[in-house]
Amino acid sequence: MTSKNIARPLALAALLGALALTGCSAPQAGSAPSSAPATAPASATPSPSAASGPNGDFATAAEACAKISEQATGATLLPLSAAQGKTAELKQYEAELAATAERVPDSLKADFAKLKDVAVAGVTDQTVFSSGKLQAAMAPVTEWISANCK
Repeated sequence: MTSKNIARPLALAALLGALALTGCSAPQAGSAPSSAPATAPASATPSPSAASGPNGDFATAAEACAKISEQATGATLLPLSAAQGKTAELKQYEAELAATAERVPDSLKADFAKLKDVAVAGVTDQTVFSSGKLQAAMAPVTEWISANCK
């Protein structure tokens, strides 16, 4: 039943997308940082850059919220696009996801990079959906969006 195997990831992707997109129209003042550990090893800590600010490398919090929500939702659809054989679109999505990962605020960098890595892995490993890996990687990004975007 191939349609049943694709229907579940589609429903999950739609749910995750809806969760990611809720509340991204304006920033919330005094928002809390991501749940990423404060004592990350020095090798995992990104170099100071424009992304060090509260909006990352985005001009406004609203722009950051919109782009991060859009790309997080797109990340959940990568494995589905792979299943449909859309290779040109896959390369474009992967490039956009990587570019966004570089621009997110430092408080979200590690979580967003993990989401990117898991989603890209899902291009060749369709079990990313059924194993819960994608959902687990999406959770801290969705939490950041909920805490920082209203």
